[in-house]
Amino acid sequence: MELIWWQYLAIVLLGTLAGIINIMAGGGSNLILPVLMMFGIPPDIANGSNRVGIFLQTITGIRGFAKAGKIPPRRQWQAVLVPTLLGGIAGAVAASVLPNWILKPTLLLSMLTVATIVLVKPRLFEVQAASIPQPLRPHSWILLFFIGIYGGFVQAGVGLLMLPVFAGLLGYDMIRSNALKLLCTMGFTTAAFLIFIVQRQIWWGVGIALAAGNTLGAMIGVRLALKLPVRTVRWLIFVMTLVAVMLALFK
Repeated sequence: MELIWWQYLAIVLLGTLAGIINIMAGGGSNLILPVLMMFGIPPDIANGSNRVGIFLQTITGIRGFAKAGKIPPRRQWQAVLVPTLLGGIAGAVAASVLPNWILKPTLLLSMLTVATIVLVKPRLFEVQAASIPQPLRPHSWILLFFIGIYGGFVQAGVGLLMLPVFAGLLGYDMIRSNALKLLCTMGFTTAAFLIFIVQRQIWWGVGIALAAGNTLGAMIGVRLALKLPVRTVRWLIFVMTLVAVMLALFK
C-alpha cells in the first residue's frame, strides 16, 4: 500500500506532538501507533517504524540534558540501564514474532491499560524525590526489568512508568529522572530497532517522517516548561489514547 501526502504530513505533526509529550513525561506513542494503524499500516510495521523516530528523539533529548549538565554519573545510569535493556530485548522479540491478529489488540490494550492506570491511580505516579539518590535494590531492578519488557514490546507510555521509579523509589529529582528515562529508552529502543530491522518490520518512509517530527518535538520538549495541572495532563493522555484506540480497533 501507499500513503498520500496529507497522511505523511499528519505523521510529521503527530510526531512533533508526541516528541514533546515523550520528553516532558511519556505517552506520545499512544497517539502515533493507533493513527498508523488507522492509515492501514500493519501493527508490526507500525510498531517497528515508530522506533525510528523514538531512536532519534532520545538522542536529541539526551544531548539537551547533557549540555545542561543534568545527566547523572555513569555508574548510576549504567545500573538502571541493564534491567531495562534486558527487558527491552525480551519485549521486542515477542512483538516481532506475534502474528498481527494477536499483536494489534495486544498493543492497543496495553496502551489503554497504562493510560487508565495513570488516570485512576495517580498516587502510583506521584514523585517525591529524596535529597540523595538511593542505590538500585532488587525490587527496583525487577520492576525496571518488567518496564523494559513493556518498552521493548510497545514503547507507548513507558516513560510514565519509569519516572516514578527514578524519582519516587530511587530519589532523583525530576530533571535527572527525565534524563535517566531517556538513557534507558535509548538502550531498549536501540535493541528493538535492530530486531525490527532484521525482521524487516520498518517502513522507512513512515519512520523518517516520524523521526522528523519526533526530533523537532524533542528539541521543543527539552526547553518547554509545561504549565498545565498534572491532573489535566493525565486526562488529556487518557482521552487521546481512548479515542485513538477505539478508532484503530474499528479500522
